[in-house]
Amino acid sequence: MNEIKVFAPATIANLNCGFDLLGLCLDGIGDEMIFRKSSEKGLQITKISGANLPYEVENNVAGVAALALLNEVDIDFGIEMEIHKKLKLGSGIGSSSASAAGAVFGINELLGKPFTKKELVNFAMKGEVVASGSEHADNVAPCLLGGFTLVTGYNPLEVIRIDAPKDLFAVVLHPHIEVKTSDSRAVLKPEVSLKNAITQTGNLGGFVAGLYTSDYDLISRSLKDVLVEPYRKHLIPGFDKVKNAALENGALGSGISGAGPSIFALCKQKENAQKVAIAMEKAFSDTKISYDVHISEINEEGTKLITN
Repeated sequence: MNEIKVFAPATIANLNCGFDLLGLCLDGIGDEMIFRKSSEKGLQITKISGANLPYEVENNVAGVAALALLNEVDIDFGIEMEIHKKLKLGSGIGSSSASAAGAVFGINELLGKPFTKKELVNFAMKGEVVASGSEHADNVAPCLLGGFTLVTGYNPLEVIRIDAPKDLFAVVLHPHIEVKTSDSRAVLKPEVSLKNAITQTGNLGGFVAGLYTSDYDLISRSLKDVLVEPYRKHLIPGFDKVKNAALENGALGSGISGAGPSIFALCKQKENAQKVAIAMEKAFSDTKISYDVHISEINEEGTKLITN
């Protein structure tokens, strides 16, 4: 293959009870990237659409992730990369992660797949430093692997992929404002109480157990955040009203998607997701801020080649 096209999907990270640990992969929305072999050695970004991003490889999320991979291989050709952003920057649904994951997946395919998808997570994390100042895998892991992912350790990195219960759907309301990941991290407290740590740990364990057993009631009881949401929610206009509307209309749980400003809800069955989406839209409309709403199955495939 001398040229390939890649789809890198949106993701929801944290999922209330798993800050920097949990993520899920969305279906139908994501970035597209094109990779081609070149006679000129090195990595070049030749085209960017949909966002004002740097062409300098070392200052670009996708570029930094790609370089991390290329530093581990020896090739006798160059690579050109096009980035076509469909996910808005600072949206809270993994825009930077899609760039990073798409870059390492695409180059890996072009090289004949020397690395597994799980191994690619390590390289993609390097790109996240450009966006947020830290390496974290809660978005890049589900973007690459699909389904739900749980990061159980960072040194060394260990990621567990979990299949989604078949009737689970996600709703995402994306306000057209930007919340930078670095800003949303700045409001967090470096220390937490023992009581809250115990509560959050129980919720994380319950949520993972609920996924494995398709216990929707357990999933619902576990989708609570006592560590992060109290400090971040004021960054999102109308958050409490939208969350309450989702819960009152049958959502299993609702919270901040990633660093925000997007608000997510998990629902059992598509019909309920549609009802919840309408309620969330109505609740948010009072803010007078424009927005998008997405209803999505859980994407079990993750980043993939576009073959048509």
